[in-house]
Amino acid sequence: MTTRAPAAVVVTALIACSAALDAAQVRILATQSAGAFLAGRLDDVSVDADGVLALARRAERVSGLDEPFAFSFAALPDGWAVGTGNDGKVLKVSRSGEVSTLLDAAEPVVFALWADPDGTLFAGTSPAGRVYRIAGGRVEEYFAPGETYIWALARGTDGVLWVATGTEGRLYRVEGPGQGRVAFDSEETHLRSLLPLPGGDVLIGSAPGGLVLRWRAKEETAVTLHDSALSEIVSLAATPDGGAWAAALASEASFLDVAPKAATTQAAAAGAAAADTAAGGEPQPVVVVVEGEGETGAAAAAGSRPAGATGPRSEVVRIGADGRVEPTWTSNEETVFALAAEGARLWAGTGLDGKLYLFDGARPRVEKDLEERQIVGLVAGESGPALLTTNAAAVWRFARGAEPAGTYTSAALDAGQVARFGVFRWRGEAPEGARVRASFRSGYSAEPDRTWSAWSAPAAGLELSLAAVPRGRYLQYRLELAGSGPDGPRVSATEVSYRQENLRPRVERLWALDPGQLLVPAAFNPGEQVFEPASPNREGIFTTLEPALPRDERLKTLWKRGWRTLRWRVSDPNGDELRYRLEVRPEAPGSGWLEVAERIADDHYGFDATVLPDGRYRFRLSASDAPGNDGADALESVEVSEPVTVDHSPPVLRAARRSGRGARVTVYDAASPLREAKLSIDGGEWKPLTAVDGLVDGQTEELVVEELPDDARLVLLRLSDAAFNDRTFDLRAELPR
Repeated sequence: MTTRAPAAVVVTALIACSAALDAAQVRILATQSAGAFLAGRLDDVSVDADGVLALARRAERVSGLDEPFAFSFAALPDGWAVGTGNDGKVLKVSRSGEVSTLLDAAEPVVFALWADPDGTLFAGTSPAGRVYRIAGGRVEEYFAPGETYIWALARGTDGVLWVATGTEGRLYRVEGPGQGRVAFDSEETHLRSLLPLPGGDVLIGSAPGGLVLRWRAKEETAVTLHDSALSEIVSLAATPDGGAWAAALASEASFLDVAPKAATTQAAAAGAAAADTAAGGEPQPVVVVVEGEGETGAAAAAGSRPAGATGPRSEVVRIGADGRVEPTWTSNEETVFALAAEGARLWAGTGLDGKLYLFDGARPRVEKDLEERQIVGLVAGESGPALLTTNAAAVWRFARGAEPAGTYTSAALDAGQVARFGVFRWRGEAPEGARVRASFRSGYSAEPDRTWSAWSAPAAGLELSLAAVPRGRYLQYRLELAGSGPDGPRVSATEVSYRQENLRPRVERLWALDPGQLLVPAAFNPGEQVFEPASPNREGIFTTLEPALPRDERLKTLWKRGWRTLRWRVSDPNGDELRYRLEVRPEAPGSGWLEVAERIADDHYGFDATVLPDGRYRFRLSASDAPGNDGADALESVEVSEPVTVDHSPPVLRAARRSGRGARVTVYDAASPLREAKLSIDGGEWKPLTAVDGLVDGQTEELVVEELPDDARLVLLRLSDAAFNDRTFDLRAELPR
C-alpha cells in the first residue's frame, strides 16, 4: 500500500498556517526545491531537478589510495589506472580493490592517461613533460615533446596518439615511439582536453581563453566552435549524434596556472583541491617545485576562488554536430572537473563537495554526494561510471539497483530568533515495504556543535509533533529512507512550523515635524480643504541634528497652519504587526498624560494643535505587538519625545522710537524665537530688517530701521516667529510724532 499525503490535506494545512500567521505569528520553514535540498547532506540519497529525494544508485568504494593527490583516470580491462602526485606514480586498482604500481616516474605529477582496449596504457607526466607507454609489465619512454605539461592524451580513430600540452599550447601527432610532430600550434597557453571525432577530426579545449576548437584533419587547421566566458575547458565528452559536451571553469575555480607562457608551474586539477580538507575551506593550490640545473622555481599561488568572486564558477554546454552551442547548466557553487557520456545522458563530477550529477536531457539530478570532496575522473561502466576522487584519493564504482537505505540531513534551518517548534510535515510517497523516518535536533549556533541537543529518536509519520524538541534558533532534521526495488520512498517537500519567542518592539526614534507640516498619502488630493504644498520655511527652523530618513515614496508633505505632526521609527525583532498609542502632557512637573490617539497603524500622526494652549509639551509613544500575539504574550515599548513647543500667539511690538532718520523697534515673542522681520513703505517690496545683535533669532530683538521718509504714508512692519505665526503693524502709528 502506498502512503501518500493527500493534496487537499496539504492545501488545508497551508491555509491554516496562513491564518495562524496573522493571529499568532506561526511561520513555516519549507524545503521544496532542488537548491534547498542540496544545502543539506545526501548520504546514498539523490535529488532530481524537481527537488525530489529518492534512494540513489548503489555505489561502492573499490579502494582508497595512499597517494595524496589523484589527477587522471582510465579504464583497464581488469580494473582502472590512476595518475597521481606528487610522486609521479601510476597505480592500478583491480576490480577487487587491489592496488599496484605501474609507473614510478621521475616527474612528480601524472595529469594525463589513455588506455587502449587491450590494456596498453599511456601516461603523460609533468613538468618536463614526457609520455610513457606501459604494456605487459614494461615501461618505456614513448615521446618527449620538450613541453612543460602533458595535459591530455587520446587515441584518434586512425590510430594516432594525440598529445595536448602547455605552456606553449601545442597539439602533437604521435604515430610511434619518438615519432611525433606538431599538428597544431595554438595561440593559447594550454591545450587542456581532447576528444577525437569520427573521421579524424579532434575537439580541443583550451586555457586561458576557454575555447573549444575543432582541428580539421584534412586541412590541418583549427576553427573555434565555442568561446566560453570562463577561462578553461577542462573536459569533453561525446554525444551520440556526433557532437560533444564541454565543461568550462572560471579562472578562480581552476587549478591551473593560466598566466601566459608561465616559466614555472604548479600542480593542477585535484592536487590543488586536496590541500584544504581538514580546514573545511576552499581548495588551495599545491605548488610543484621545478628543479633543474641548480635552479628552483615555483609558480604564484592560483586556483582557489577568492572571497567576493561573482558569476558562474563552471558551466556545461552542448555542441551539436552542426556546431550549434546550447547552454546546458551553469553553477556559481560547483566546480566541474570531469564529464562522462552514457548514451544521451551525461555524468558530471564536481567539487567542492564531491557531488555527482546526472543530466538526463538538460535537467540535472544529484546522484551521489561523496565524503571525498572532489570527483576528478569519470569513466564509463556497465551500471554507471567509475569515479576517481581526491581529498581523499579513492576509486568508486556503481552496481546495479538502488541503495537499500539512505539518509538526508538538512541544513540548519534558521527561525530568526529563539523559537518553539510545532509540527514537521513531509510530502511524497512511501510504497509498501518502504519507509521514511525523521529525527530532529535544535541549537543556538548556526553550525551544529556540541551545544546542540541530541538527535531525537527516529519516528515515522506524515506529520510529527516537535513539542519535545528543545527551543532554539536553529533546527535540523534527518530523514532515513529505506526500501527496495524501483518503488522506494520519495520526498518532494518538508515543512517545519514554528513560533518565535516574542521580543519587545524597539522605538528607534520619535520626533516632531516642523509646525504646520502634515504627512499624507502620496495620492492624497486635498480637494476643498485648505492645504499648502510646502511650509513657508522649507529649511525648517526646528530641524534637528538627527540624520534624515530616506525618502518615503508612500507619503508627501503638505502644510496647514496650526497643525503638528509626530513621527516615529519602530522595529520589531519578530516582524510583528504593531499598533501605537500617542499621549501628551505639559512639561510642567506633576502633569499627567492625556491620550491623543490610540490604535494608530501608521508611523506618524498629525493633529490640530490649536486645541492645546501655548506652551512646551512632551509626547509619549507606546508601541505594542498585541495584534500578532496573544494577550499574555504581547509586549510594549514606550518612548518620550524631546520638548515640543506649541505656539499660536504672534509676536508683539513692545516699543518703537525714532533714531536719526530711521527708528529702533523692540519686538518680542512669548513662546518661540523670531524668524523674520520685514519692512514695506507705501506698498513697496518687503525688505528684511537687521537686529542690533546681527541676527533675528531671539525671543526679544531690537530691530534697526535705517531710514523712514518724512512723507511716507504707510510703513508696515511684518513679524514672523518660528511657529509661523505672523503679525503686521503700522509703524507710523507706533512711533511718537
